[in-house]
Amino acid sequence: MTRGICILGATGSIGKSTLDVVSRHPDQFRIVALTGNHRVAEMLLLCQQHHPEFVVMAAPEAAQQLRVLLRDAGLKNIQVESGPKALAEAASMAGVDEVMAAIVGAAGLLPTLAAVEAGKKVYLANKECLVMAGNLFMERVRQHQVTLLPIDSEHNAVFQCFADGKGVRRILLTASGGPFRTWPVEHLAAVTPDQACAHPNWVMGRKISVDSATMMNKGLEVIEAHWLFDLPASRIDVLIHPQSIIHSMVEYVDGSVLAQLGNPDMRTPIAHALAFPERMESGVSSLDLAHGPDLQFEEPDLQRFPCLALAFDALQAGGAAATVLNAANEIAVQAFLEGNLPFPRIAAVVEDTLGELQPAAPDHLDGVLAIDQLAREVALRHLARHGSGMQ
Repeated sequence: MTRGICILGATGSIGKSTLDVVSRHPDQFRIVALTGNHRVAEMLLLCQQHHPEFVVMAAPEAAQQLRVLLRDAGLKNIQVESGPKALAEAASMAGVDEVMAAIVGAAGLLPTLAAVEAGKKVYLANKECLVMAGNLFMERVRQHQVTLLPIDSEHNAVFQCFADGKGVRRILLTASGGPFRTWPVEHLAAVTPDQACAHPNWVMGRKISVDSATMMNKGLEVIEAHWLFDLPASRIDVLIHPQSIIHSMVEYVDGSVLAQLGNPDMRTPIAHALAFPERMESGVSSLDLAHGPDLQFEEPDLQRFPCLALAFDALQAGGAAATVLNAANEIAVQAFLEGNLPFPRIAAVVEDTLGELQPAAPDHLDGVLAIDQLAREVALRHLARHGSGMQ
């Protein structure tokens, strides 16, 4: 029997890669539900290719545009809805067996939780679920006995090398260092959004690309790794590896270090998770170690990448610090992308917001959402100061 798939964030890079892998195995999967933000033309094409039963767009206007286009294309049987409630419905509907959680940012928390509470197998590409609400999220996973498999290339690599977790000394998350790893620090103030989004190795959305350039993305991954593998910050290290060939490593107490290697293509971890515990063809070319680049490693410079240090600080602080960190970062990155904040001041907005708010860890989801909203309001206030003088 085929397995019904819902892809949250189908028009993003992870969503498209997932559809590419799934389409190679039509005997195993069927697309039941797709969700997207505002790219109506792209969603129309996906509907024509994959014929889902249910589609969700973020805004009512986008949903109505899609309904008209689907009707004109002769695809009248596809139900189109909009908004957060419909996202949760897509993730929990009866025909769905498995959910790819690939919505970027805090918006992915509620539909991913809906999938967990409905007992679906969850492929987690949305790290913010664990950054914002790690304890609550993992508690729900255990309560509903859900299979949760990591999709981020780093966490998937650790998962492949982690075995049963016995004898693990530490995990090493690799990072490319982004496009500004070798830039003079004094030049970073002039960085443009297009420069920050030009990742040297990976094709990603604009928000994640900026997070990679600041290394906040790696900081969020450190927090995610803490919850996924039940390790403290002291046993999670970050290592810059510009070639993005080794996706992460696990060191054991006997001195062994296991690494997962592959070309930088998200179809590899996606295919691993979809087939687990078996393996399947992903469409990714073989890694040519004989003729490939030399593999280099270096420690991250926390003066160049203060966002990484802030993430470690938030994890060690506990409480709801990681929720505040994520919310402030989303506000700051959006301001930078809109031309309203210089690149180096992303970290400043996050740091000031963390300095003002030290809430305790909430014991319910409404508390998480309230802290997230408060942190955004505080970050906007700091943004007004740090963004002053922008042209």
